[in-house]
Amino acid sequence: MATDVREQIKEIVAPFHGRDVIVIPALQAVQEKFGYLPEVAMEEIGRVAGLSTNVIYGVASFYAQFRTTPVGKKHVAVCQGTACHVRGSARILEAIERALGIKAGETTSDLEYSLETVACIGACALAPTLRINEETHGKLTTNDVDQLFPKASKQEEKPEA
Repeated sequence: MATDVREQIKEIVAPFHGRDVIVIPALQAVQEKFGYLPEVAMEEIGRVAGLSTNVIYGVASFYAQFRTTPVGKKHVAVCQGTACHVRGSARILEAIERALGIKAGETTSDLEYSLETVACIGACALAPTLRINEETHGKLTTNDVDQLFPKASKQEEKPEA
């Protein structure tokens, strides 16, 4: 990985140096900057904390909040809570998976979209719901998928012969 990234990570974790409990705050700070935890971050946080890279990976993989792979510019979270489930969130998820060509937990190859399911968005009155980055969309139907993912819809169109 580029030295520039290593230097950026060193700057991020430097304020944590000498603290007793730095691992989680340091992981959070790096992820906030990069959107995920690059491998070099695990090494650098381990060095500053005096822990092995394996221990740092263990902490990062234990908590669902941490990602070790890049996420798309548009992070799509489809609610699977009870209200959303009852009102058809499974159909919404399937339509999005078809439109984007990825499954939940994956990112498109162009890093435009990441797709995940979440237990609850907290907008039950709007079920079924999803969130794209910080914007919540509710009362969704499968027809709404084309509106929300226009790039993906264009990919499915076939040129006329």
